[in-house]
Amino acid sequence: MSEPTQRPHKDAQTVRDGVQDLLPTIRERAEETERLRVVPESSVKELEEVGFFKLLQPVRFGGLEADPVDFYTCVRDIASACGSTGWVSSVLGVHPWQIALFDDEAQQAVWGEDPDTRVSSSYAPMGKASLTEGGFNLSGRWSFSSGCAHATWVLLGGLVFNDEGQVVDFRTFLVPRDRYEIVDVWNVVGLAGTGSNDIVVEDVFIPETFTLSMAETGRCKGPGQAVNTGDLYKLQFHSLFTTTITTPIIGMARGAYDEHVTMQQNRVRASFGEKASLDPFAAVRVATASSDIDAAWALLMGNIREQQAHVARGEKIPITQRLRIRRDQVLGTQRAIDAIDLLFEASGGRALANGTPLQRAWRDAHAGRVHAANDPERALQMYGASEFGHKVDPGMY
Repeated sequence: MSEPTQRPHKDAQTVRDGVQDLLPTIRERAEETERLRVVPESSVKELEEVGFFKLLQPVRFGGLEADPVDFYTCVRDIASACGSTGWVSSVLGVHPWQIALFDDEAQQAVWGEDPDTRVSSSYAPMGKASLTEGGFNLSGRWSFSSGCAHATWVLLGGLVFNDEGQVVDFRTFLVPRDRYEIVDVWNVVGLAGTGSNDIVVEDVFIPETFTLSMAETGRCKGPGQAVNTGDLYKLQFHSLFTTTITTPIIGMARGAYDEHVTMQQNRVRASFGEKASLDPFAAVRVATASSDIDAAWALLMGNIREQQAHVARGEKIPITQRLRIRRDQVLGTQRAIDAIDLLFEASGGRALANGTPLQRAWRDAHAGRVHAANDPERALQMYGASEFGHKVDPGMY
């Protein structure tokens, strides 16, 4: 099979600048996105044209292999304009990183003819796979595949059973569009525009080269590293993917903050007959919310930088670092939501109106909070247990 010869025609800064140029339009479409229950195709196409979806894609397939911080900065900014668009961008945009860990045969199938191919996902092991010659037979129904309308492949989590009915592995399966059905079930109060519908697969054969063992990815390994040798693809799976879930929520908080400040500058409090911006308690709330948002972001990106430094030195990423990433990730989500709650409560009755950005950010952020990656007690318990000297399974991080 011939080696791809695609080369990027953009750099990360050009992509970041392009995303900034798109924000006013994405913001204008936020209400439409919610009404349609899916990100408009025009928004996805525009993000594609500025190169956003190529940020974490291998250079050999026209990608940029960019710094993840550049990727997450773009996601944060998109989510500040529209929570649903930010969420879908984050999820679809991170998948090229994982596809790069698959066997080259799978990479060729996804990007060989069209390097703009997009992939959605649903990682919870809702599917059942049985071992067969050369691969697996997969069946199941998966929920919450955000952005699946804009993808032609899907990554699905499934438990692998042997002939005795025992679970022998937990794998991610890469499935083409003609082998699965999308069931429209997404009618929700928050993140309504993500189109996070169900995926149904009925007894489909998946070659082994189109699968990844979660045990292997948990050790920062994957067959695709043989051809994608950059440090980007040696980072830790769970750290990147949980950051992918928290970053849009921080973006929503930034958007809510900007909206609240603008509202308060123009608002006169009817009860007191004074400008809201002159209320000293309003100033305290703004200071508190901004600190929570900044702290969430700084810790999230600082941890990515520290993980990159370990990889650059050729070191194994310590379990303590992985646990700290999860600690700061779930608390980053909580800090962002606390900030939005504080701002929303202080914004007055006009913030309740349908179509206002602040109430939409409030609903979207709380919807994002229920994602499994944002389960704070589990992540914090694991961190604390490790601090007390108890053994923690590294495969879970």
